[in-house]
Parts: sequence; structure tokens; C-alpha cells
Amino acid sequence: MIQSLVIRRPDDWHVHLRDGDMLGDVVNFTARQFARAIIMPNLTPPVTTVDAARAYRSRILEAVDEKLNFKPLMTAYLTDDMDPEEIRRGADEGVFTAAKLYPANATTNSAAGVTDIKNIYPVLMIMAEIGLPLLVHGEVTHSDVDIFDREARFIEDVLALVIKDFPELKIVFEHITTTEAVEFVNSHGANIAATITPHHLEINRNAIFQGGINPHNYCLPIAKREIHRLALRQAATSGSSKFFLGTDTAPHPVAAKESACGCAGIFNAPYALESYAKTFEEEDALDKLEGFASEHGPRFYGLPLNEEKITLERKASKVPEKLTLGETDIIPFHAGTTLNWSLVV
Repeated sequence: MIQSLVIRRPDDWHVHLRDGDMLGDVVNFTARQFARAIIMPNLTPPVTTVDAARAYRSRILEAVDEKLNFKPLMTAYLTDDMDPEEIRRGADEGVFTAAKLYPANATTNSAAGVTDIKNIYPVLMIMAEIGLPLLVHGEVTHSDVDIFDREARFIEDVLALVIKDFPELKIVFEHITTTEAVEFVNSHGANIAATITPHHLEINRNAIFQGGINPHNYCLPIAKREIHRLALRQAATSGSSKFFLGTDTAPHPVAAKESACGCAGIFNAPYALESYAKTFEEEDALDKLEGFASEHGPRFYGLPLNEEKITLERKASKVPEKLTLGETDIIPFHAGTTLNWSLVV
């Protein structure tokens, strides 16, 4: 039985760090594990300009513990009236690593998102030209579509059209949750990839109703049936370079989760690597963890692999029931349970 695992220091290709006091409370959970992270731009107001992204990056770096070597990779929040030249400028100046498509009202702080994909075709043309990846929250938001079918319908109604019209565009289908998404990614070329979260590998939709309604297992895209969870586990642990790590860690205070809103998001950053290691061990695929966590993502983005190494030891990690960060209480993923792996720091 493997007692320790040494791998390249990983990167997280999907992170919500929020802003203000919350940013300072949560950023080091990510920075202690990951060398780089793709930072989501859905602030209030959203990060739609080069100057806003540069300022947000500065706030992140100011909040990171000075002993940690961490690089935030910034993204642009796409809107119906986004100026294509702003995207080009952000890429040219090394500020934008990617641009994010939120269908309007699909998730937290997405009201300013795109209402019709064709509204951003001029932007997508520029992105395809310069090789800037498009990151997609892959759900339609039509009221007549069941919430559990929104990802599959997005593939049919939006993503297939974008790939047909922009065959060279690099696309990351983020936080996939369905067999349809796995099959779609596998059926296309090397310019189409996907991230998979630790929680979608661990829970199915039953977890949202454990002990009544459990808002701490509610996220968007929502967890699906067991058949979909199993498909995600197979994809993540397959060794395919088309799938890589993206936690979609999304902190909300307990009061916001346990409320009439029941805000969507799971805070998995504190034990993200331990959670992924749990899944990969259960699937007898610990030898595939380094590729998924540390190699496939940088290669897709055209970035160098990290030289630094990290070590995971077979040592119990007791996840607290609650984290008190500043004046805010947050329930972490796996709260109250014990994981079999610990990150050596």
C-alpha cells in the first residue's frame, strides 16, 4: 500500500476567491496547495476590463501569505456588449489568461452574463485568432428546462454551435457533471477540454437531501444522478489529457447557505488535494493523479509545468465541522469526516 505520493505542485484551473474580507479569509487555502489558479471574474461588479482584472490581481497578491509562491491567472467576464479589442489588449498585456462565459443568471453573480451566444461572436472570433481559451459555465437557463437537464441542453443548443462556427477556438467545459459532457469532450479534438471538481466526483444529487435539505451540498451545476458521478470518476482517473483539476471552490458564509437563498457553491479548497486523492485511490488510479492535477491543465493552456514538488502522506486529515474565518463561519466540503491523505506543508 502506497504510504506517500510525491507529485509536481498542482494548479487549480477554476477558483472563486471573492473579494474584500472574504478574499483575505480564503485565498491561502488555495495558495498553500496550488502554484497557479484560474480566478473567476464574477465579482460585483464583474471583472470586464483589463484595468479591473489588473486591480483584482493586485488585491489577491496582497492577501496571499508572503511565504507562499502563488500566481493568480486572471479571466475576463464576457457580457453581451463586450469590446473584442479589450480582450485582445488583455491578452497582449499578459493580464487575461482566458475569458469566461456565464449564461445570464446561470449561477452566483451571473446576471450580467451573456443572453445569446451570438452576441459575443465578435469576441469569440478574436479569441480563436489569438488562442485565448473560452471557459464555459455549461448550462442553459430557460425556465422550461429541468435543472438536471441544463448541461445536456447547453451542449445541444450552444456548445455544438460554437464549435461548428469556431472550430479552432480553445474551450474548457468547466465543472462538468454529466455523461453527456464526458462523451462530448471525448468526441472532439485536442482544443476541447474539461475540468472536474472534487465534489462532483464524491456526491450525487441524493447528497442535497441528506438529513432534510442540505444546502452545503448545493452547487451549480447541480450534482446529478449516480450514473453521471461514475462517468466523471472514470474520466478523471482515465489518464486522458482532456480532463484536469478545477475545484470550483466557492465560499459562502453559513448564514448565506442556510437561508431562503441557499446560495450555490461548495467550499472545498481547504482539503482539495486530499479529496482528489481519496477518489483516485478508490479508483485504483493514484498513478494518474499527477497528470490530472499537475500536467494536463498547463499543457492545454500552453504554460510550463511546475518544477516544485508536493507530498501527500497516508495520514488522517480530520475535516472540521466548521471553519471560523475572521468573523465568518463557513462549512467546508467533507465537514466532520476524516480523509486518509494529508498534504505535507
